[in-house]
Amino acid sequence: MKEETVTGEYVERRNGNPAAYRQRVLYLIVGIVAMLFAGVIYAWSILKAPLAAELGFQTRELALNFTLTMCFFCLGGFLGGQIAKRIGTRPVIIGGGILAGAGFLLSSRLSAGSALPLYLSYGLLAGLGIGIAYVVTISTVSAWFPDKKGLCSGCLMMGFGASTLILGNLASALIERLGWRSTYLLLGIAVGIVIVLAGLIVRLPGAGIRLPQAAPKRKAAPEEAFMARDFTTGEMIRRFSFWRAFLCIVFLAAVGNTVISFARDLALSVGASAGLATTLVGVLSVCNGLGRVATGAMFDALGRRRSMLIANIVTILAAFVTLAAVRAGSLPLGILGLCLTGLSYGSCPTFTSAFTAAFYGSKYFPTNFSVMNFNLMGASFIATAANGLLSTYGNYTAPFVLLLSLSLAAFVLNLSIRRP
Repeated sequence: MKEETVTGEYVERRNGNPAAYRQRVLYLIVGIVAMLFAGVIYAWSILKAPLAAELGFQTRELALNFTLTMCFFCLGGFLGGQIAKRIGTRPVIIGGGILAGAGFLLSSRLSAGSALPLYLSYGLLAGLGIGIAYVVTISTVSAWFPDKKGLCSGCLMMGFGASTLILGNLASALIERLGWRSTYLLLGIAVGIVIVLAGLIVRLPGAGIRLPQAAPKRKAAPEEAFMARDFTTGEMIRRFSFWRAFLCIVFLAAVGNTVISFARDLALSVGASAGLATTLVGVLSVCNGLGRVATGAMFDALGRRRSMLIANIVTILAAFVTLAAVRAGSLPLGILGLCLTGLSYGSCPTFTSAFTAAFYGSKYFPTNFSVMNFNLMGASFIATAANGLLSTYGNYTAPFVLLLSLSLAAFVLNLSIRRP
């Protein structure tokens, strides 16, 4: 594999090598900034508004675009990881940035009529490019932090989650002042440049670099105390434990995925002002990032089974509280529901990673994780169905009845998961 790596011995700052210590901190900062710009893809509920108003795209068409974006995001992550093994991380991240930027640039040229150009530009190109850059950037930066993988991942995810709050609000202001076409154009340029620069800067640590290692883990919780072994991807997908967990995470992620697709409109429906509705979309994304960090810490403290059940209960509460909010037209309940939804949605990537590593080992983890991560595709199709219910019934009750039912079904599946 042709790869740009940093060589030479690495020693922690306390051992007398502050320059090397600053190097990995620099990579983390660059990764966070790259994730901040990549995460703008989750600001869809803000970015779609002018497309509906000016180009006349229907709710179903816009919902399908978000579904396609998430599908290509997953596919991009899988392809990016596989290609990086062969040609290295630098060209893959750069390629992802170029695709993402091109997707936004082409979206700025959309016209009324068929939604196909939207699907090809924002859905395919932007979704695929950001998925590629997302997975490869995270894996490259995380390689520098074997001693603090949870902290590193949490910081990167916070950047991704905070994007909607920061860039989403900025995009909303730019749309009002410059129009949506110029805003999409500026976003495309900014996203492309930032991700390409990240690809030029970050490197994998070379073989000669000595990194600080994580402290030995505490004794496993009783429910996790089983003989682990490495399962190939084929062996993994032939086990009922995989499919139970996969469906469980699909149902849980569907709640967050659906709400993200219409978060701004949902906030408006319960009485939020336009400015507050835009801010609440960002708050949801910040809670998404916090949920990833909190769930990781909970896994360390309580073990996989208890953590998954607690996060599942949070998802049930999120669907129930938001359903109550739309039925009562209550803004406070709506805000609480959005926050709970963000926290619950943030737990899903942690579920995916921790479950795959704990049950199926580390040897084939990258490929196994990529396959398990396709749960987001299933969640996206449920989001499309929920948006269809919204169009049919004209209110949010039916979609949230569906999401509450799925979160309860996930709880039953959660209880049934057994060791492989």
